Amino acid sequence: MWSEGTIGIPGKDNNGKTICHYWVKHFEEPSHFGINEGRISKLMIKINGRVTCNYDRGWDIEPEDEPTSIAYMILLQKYN
Repeated sequence: MWSEGTIGIPGKDNNGKTICHYWVKHFEEPSHFGINEGRISKLMIKINGRVTCNYDRGWDIEPEDEPTSIAYMILLQKYN
């Protein structure tokens, strides 16, 4: 199942928040293709139109800044 949304991370942009837009493909059961062998098989996070994290059955771009890392941890907790 695909899920899409935004997460506001406290920071400097947009009235004190950094907006992280995400797309995540997750399944009912864990898989060896998933992040940490979990349920997320695909994940993309964008900030200001720039991809700051991308996982497609393996890491293409690991979280590269603090807002992305926080959004990534939130998404792991929710979907993985």
